[in-house]
Amino acid sequence: MDKEYRFRILLPNGTSVHLKLQNPEPKMPFGDFIRRVEEEYVRTWRQSGSLKRKREINWKGGSFLLVDAHDMKIQNVVNFKNFKPHQCHTLTLQDGLRQTATTFENMWDLTPDTDILRELPQEYTCETALADLIDNSLQAVWSNEDKHVKHISVDVTDDMISIFDTGPGMDGSDENSIVKWGKMGASLHRSYKEQAIGGKPPYLKPYFGMFGYGGPVASMQLGRHALVSSKTKDSKKVYTLNLDRDALLKGSNWKTGGSMREPEEDEISRTPHGSFTKVEISGPKLKLDISQLQCKLKDIYFPYIQYDEDSKSGKTIMPVKFEVNGVDLAEIQGGEIAITNLHSCNGPDFVLQLQFSCKHDNTSKSPDSKTYTKANARLKCVYFPLVKGKENIDRILEGLESEGCRARVNFETFSRVSIRRLGRLLPDARWDWLPFMDLKQKRGDTAQLLKRCCMRVKCFIETDAGFNPTPSKTDLAHYSPFTTALRNFGIKPLENEKDIKVQFYRDGNLLNPSQLKRDYEDWILQMHAKYDDEADCGQDQPVFVVSPANKKALRISSEVARVHKSITRNGITWKCGQRIKLLKGACAGVHNNNVYATIEYFLLEGLQDESGGEARILCRPSRLSGEKGCILSFNDGDTNLDMGESLSVPLSVIDAGKCVAVERTEWDNHIERQRQKSPSTIELLGAEQCQELNVDGALPVDARAGKAPPEEIVAVIRPGNYVYSSASKTLDQKYIVKSNLEMSMEVNFRGNAEDVHHIFSVRVGPKSLKGIPGLYVFPLKCKLPGFFRSAGVYTFSFHLNDSDCKSAERRVRIRPSSKVGRWGLLNDDQLPLYQVRVGSVFPSLSLACYDVCDNRIPFATTLEVVAKVETNGVELFHVEKFRKELSTCNMTLTVKGILIESNKLDKLRPRYEATLVVCAENGLFSVSVPCQVNPGPLQIVKALPPILENQVLPGCSIQEFILEMFDGYGNHVTEGTEVQLKLEGFSIQDRLGTARMVDHHGCIDLGGLLKVTAGYGKNVSISVYSNDVVLLNLQSQTEKRVLRISSKVPEVCMAGTQMENLIFEIVNSAGVVDDTIHHEEKSGQLHMLTIKASSFMEESVRYTFKHGRCTVPAISVPQVEGSFYFVAAHSSHPELHLNVKVPVVQVPKEKYDDLFIKKEKHDETQIPCELLPLQVGNLMVPKVEHHEFQPPCPNGNISLLPDSSCLLQLETFKEQENYIRELGIRIGDLEEKLDIFNKEKAKVKQELSDLQGSVEPYKEESLNRIESMSHTAAAIICSLSREVSFQETNNHFMGDVIGLVTLLGTVGTTNLSRILAEYLGKDQMLAIVCRSYAAASALEKFVQSGHGEVDSMHSLYEETVLLKKSARGRSFVICLEDIRPYTGDFEGSDPQRKLALPDPVLPSGNAPDGFLGYAVNMVDLDIHHLHTVTSAGHGLRETLFYCLFGELQVYKTREDMLVARSCIKHGAISLDGGILKQSGVISFGVGEPEICFPVAESLLLLTSANVVEVEKQIEEKKSVMMKINICIEKVTKNHRRLLKRFKKTKKLGHKLLETIRSRQEESSSPVKEGGQLLNANSSQSL
Repeated sequence: MDKEYRFRILLPNGTSVHLKLQNPEPKMPFGDFIRRVEEEYVRTWRQSGSLKRKREINWKGGSFLLVDAHDMKIQNVVNFKNFKPHQCHTLTLQDGLRQTATTFENMWDLTPDTDILRELPQEYTCETALADLIDNSLQAVWSNEDKHVKHISVDVTDDMISIFDTGPGMDGSDENSIVKWGKMGASLHRSYKEQAIGGKPPYLKPYFGMFGYGGPVASMQLGRHALVSSKTKDSKKVYTLNLDRDALLKGSNWKTGGSMREPEEDEISRTPHGSFTKVEISGPKLKLDISQLQCKLKDIYFPYIQYDEDSKSGKTIMPVKFEVNGVDLAEIQGGEIAITNLHSCNGPDFVLQLQFSCKHDNTSKSPDSKTYTKANARLKCVYFPLVKGKENIDRILEGLESEGCRARVNFETFSRVSIRRLGRLLPDARWDWLPFMDLKQKRGDTAQLLKRCCMRVKCFIETDAGFNPTPSKTDLAHYSPFTTALRNFGIKPLENEKDIKVQFYRDGNLLNPSQLKRDYEDWILQMHAKYDDEADCGQDQPVFVVSPANKKALRISSEVARVHKSITRNGITWKCGQRIKLLKGACAGVHNNNVYATIEYFLLEGLQDESGGEARILCRPSRLSGEKGCILSFNDGDTNLDMGESLSVPLSVIDAGKCVAVERTEWDNHIERQRQKSPSTIELLGAEQCQELNVDGALPVDARAGKAPPEEIVAVIRPGNYVYSSASKTLDQKYIVKSNLEMSMEVNFRGNAEDVHHIFSVRVGPKSLKGIPGLYVFPLKCKLPGFFRSAGVYTFSFHLNDSDCKSAERRVRIRPSSKVGRWGLLNDDQLPLYQVRVGSVFPSLSLACYDVCDNRIPFATTLEVVAKVETNGVELFHVEKFRKELSTCNMTLTVKGILIESNKLDKLRPRYEATLVVCAENGLFSVSVPCQVNPGPLQIVKALPPILENQVLPGCSIQEFILEMFDGYGNHVTEGTEVQLKLEGFSIQDRLGTARMVDHHGCIDLGGLLKVTAGYGKNVSISVYSNDVVLLNLQSQTEKRVLRISSKVPEVCMAGTQMENLIFEIVNSAGVVDDTIHHEEKSGQLHMLTIKASSFMEESVRYTFKHGRCTVPAISVPQVEGSFYFVAAHSSHPELHLNVKVPVVQVPKEKYDDLFIKKEKHDETQIPCELLPLQVGNLMVPKVEHHEFQPPCPNGNISLLPDSSCLLQLETFKEQENYIRELGIRIGDLEEKLDIFNKEKAKVKQELSDLQGSVEPYKEESLNRIESMSHTAAAIICSLSREVSFQETNNHFMGDVIGLVTLLGTVGTTNLSRILAEYLGKDQMLAIVCRSYAAASALEKFVQSGHGEVDSMHSLYEETVLLKKSARGRSFVICLEDIRPYTGDFEGSDPQRKLALPDPVLPSGNAPDGFLGYAVNMVDLDIHHLHTVTSAGHGLRETLFYCLFGELQVYKTREDMLVARSCIKHGAISLDGGILKQSGVISFGVGEPEICFPVAESLLLLTSANVVEVEKQIEEKKSVMMKINICIEKVTKNHRRLLKRFKKTKKLGHKLLETIRSRQEESSSPVKEGGQLLNANSSQSL
């Protein structure tokens, strides 16, 4: 590591050089060292011309010797081990000559840092400079050991100022160099400042150094020359430093001289421990007063001079001995602190400990100006009481003034705050108040007392080093955040103070602002009660006032007060009735002028010998009469003191010389001047005077209504010496009273009636115009823009408030305008809403005429009037009949007998509100009367449209039928009018009965409600009654219909046979079949035919009408001969009936009975009557008879009689041959028809598929997917449902099959469809829904059997056989009759009949987020299932879907579902895949179910008319398909039977032929001939 040795060489000729040696050898020859010194000397002399030529140094032949600071001599060799590297060592060079210098130039380098020069104080006084030097001394002695003397001595003469201290001293070393005293910014104590933050008040840690220029700047401020001498305890030499102000300012560098010398005897004697520092300043600039200097220094350093706060024994501690010109400052009696302490109350002080903290460091440009993050302060509030009527603060000021220690101030301007920093007084830090001390804005019972007593408090603040001072150390730094926070302590911190946190404690307890305020006020009241002493007693016996109610007016706070009439103060007696003069500024209420008053009473608080009471003078100002003064009264032993308008002033005004007695002459002169100047009268300036003031302010005397009022009016107060003799003096200032009182103006109005109405009041103060003060300017036009519009008398009254001045009054008369403004109704404000019926007379109207200002004026004598009724500003009709009357004075126009006649009232419906307008013929003026014109009573009824015969069909509803109700003028009557209907042949479908109310259109709408109940060809009628009067009678007749047989009825029937395929039809009067007679249970159209015969038939056997026709398959004929009677009748309309009579004869015996032994047994099934001749599209299906012809051998057996001949056998063979030929032809016909049926079936099937795809495209995919599941019950049912309508399979179990669960409804979204399918599962989605358990049992056999063992209605059986399918595996069936239905309410009138389930509620009472609804309501039923109900009338939603879903809740997300668990009772699902079962099992994830609900918009399902129409077409196509299947089944069955018979008959024919041939060979010739014939025939047919 490099080593550098620095030396300060003091040369014998009085100069000095600085030598630096870098890494020298441990030892250097003495000559080499001297040579280096010489070289440095020559170089320095050449570079700087400041070195004066001194005596020559004998460098060549001199006898050189080096002496160090310890008098150690160096010769021959310089040993560097004796010197510390990197430090400066002072050596004195001696050259052997006797002339050796004692001081040396440029010995010390005092060049300051550039940053320090920027911070030099701008204002620096001699007292401040001297305090800075003493600060250095105090800092020095404070670091002494306890056993060492701490002494500071200041000696001031005309020629010299000397500061001597016994501190550690300084030398030439780097650590303790005397240069640091003289070099700005090099203070030895600046680094100790942080140690002075915190601790115990009053923070006696005198580390004042902050800026580093106290020593040199202060010494140069005091004088021109300064010599600093200092010695350390260990050094033998005294180091000196010379400062010359002129040399430093004029020179190019800051190097100065110094020396090393022996200590003087005086210096040794004053510092026993051997260290000291002495500053001697010669040539002081100012002459200082020693006495005042002693007082000021004692005030500044008082805690360091004498201090007893921490003394446990009570003795005064003297930390440092301070002397000024040999006088110990602890012994002098003067000074502000000593005098202040003398006059304090010696009571408990109000002490607060404050702790300040800052959130961050604010570092200035100078590193020594750092704002620390913490600071502490102690606030000690001291109470200076009022003693014997005099403020102790005044005594302090008198004492200070007598000593000449401070400038003149008074009680009000006396500083209430003084600040010390580290125990040192900051002289300029004398603040008025801290915010918490200021109680001037206090309100309440004790407010006045606190306002006075807080003036007796002074706050002494002790701060630590956390607070920064100003550079001159006379005040706290103004912009320091801690200073700002301290100055604002007690109020809410400002925005820039929010980084500062202040905590304050009292007696160790943390306070808040409200507690601080309360404790401080309580302390003041305690000090006042204990130490304040206004006066002992009066000169007379007191009158006691206990608990006065007007303590605030009396300005006292005690519950007891003594009233005196005489009191002695400072040897002078003051009495009741004495006249005094209170000088301005004497007290509150006496500010700008002297107040002449009369003493009434003296008021002393509290009882005698009690402290804390105040004394006050109650006096009445000269301007008040005796009645308005103070009154002392007695009532039943209670004393009451009423202040009136008197003043309550403190007794201290006497002591302050602010209250003086007044002689009679002065008083009389004052009263006279007061009388002459006091207000006497009020005068309103006229137009001429207002014009001089440039004011539009003249009030008229008489004017027409509508005249604009003046902008302003001006009033003045005339004094008592004003005489109304000359108008020229009205604006003379001496005749206008200048007053601070306010003047009131009140404006009242009296119209034609005698009542006076208040209009306007205003209060204004005096102002100056054109240099003339005392003018009262009242605004008028801007305040009352509509002034002078009402006719009558306006009275302006002027009154001077709080004065005996006489009031003034001015009246203005306003007459109506001659211009007409409007017409109006009399008593318009009480006018009710007129109600009148058409045809009646309107009430009489009384009209008045008003001018443009709304004043009433007479009508013109020639006046034409028009009346009309309007609505919304549009004329409805004119009133033709009325009469008018004009009063004798023409002031009132009366319109009577207004007859209302019109047929246009429908335009006013429904409220009939209108306006009756009565106006002049020219239309300029009118009166509008709101009214309600109601229609008259019901008189006319019209039917719309009229009932026609083609509308009146039995069982039909009349869709359009409206009864219009009119009054006698043709207006629809009012809503709610009641009429009675009488109906014959009709019924009303709702439950309201025949009493009906007119609707808001004036009509009664019976469209869709009237149903024809009369039969065909019957008379019907509708009558309308009102008040038992028939207003309308409509009569008509229902259409005529006839029942007839269109098929041929046999003329005669064989007994025991059947009449087959009888066709009945219903025709209209024109003979045309009425195809509307069509049986359809779903739509409620019941058209059936009953056949009744008393012999064998019951009426319960019925046959359905299809498009006006009904086919009866067979009617059995009785077994006996005679006439067969039966009656055919319509089941609902018995008037449609037909009586049929048919003769019955016995059956003749068969021709071949003798040839056959046995009859053939027939087991063919009867063909149902409804399957006989039917129309399928354009194809007519033929009737298929079972007994078209009989074979010769019915049973196929041939039995020949023993005597049969060959000829007879041959005849039989011929008949057999013909029968076989007939069978072949019939079989061919059946095959052709079967082909036609199959083609038609394929066509209808394609049309059905297209229709189903158009109306339910959303189901097509589901149908295909289900049909692909072969050998399942669902697939079978799905396939059948495409072609068969289960509802039309009458008397069959499939009629109770509703369908599959998945196909009964739709949902709105794919996510909902998927999650509902997952929740139910595939088995329940494909479950078959049946109405009854019987249907379910039959269905089970049907789908599990491939042979149709169930009664399959043929077509279903055939479909199953054709599909070659039978169900395998497990299938689910749901029986609706076994389901317990939902029993609650439903939502509104929705055709979907959704269940009214309550929304879930969380325990908090709120609805859960994400709740979408209940699953049972989110499935929309298909339109053809909306009316599917059970036998008990319950629909699919309240049975099937309520059974499947229950009250399953649907949520938007899993999170919503889980949050709502507390209100879920029957499970829940979420659209993103969450499933919560009722058992508590939760499943998540997204599944892909194979079978889902179809997705479609429910709105389209419910409202599309096309869908309804296509659904109807689908059902019709399914019906046609079913019929075609039945026909195919029958034709196929007959084809098989005939083919079987054909083969059997052919076999029998061959057998007969063989028999004949064998017999032929045995027979004779005739037989042979027959055999030849037989062979010929057999070769052709067989």
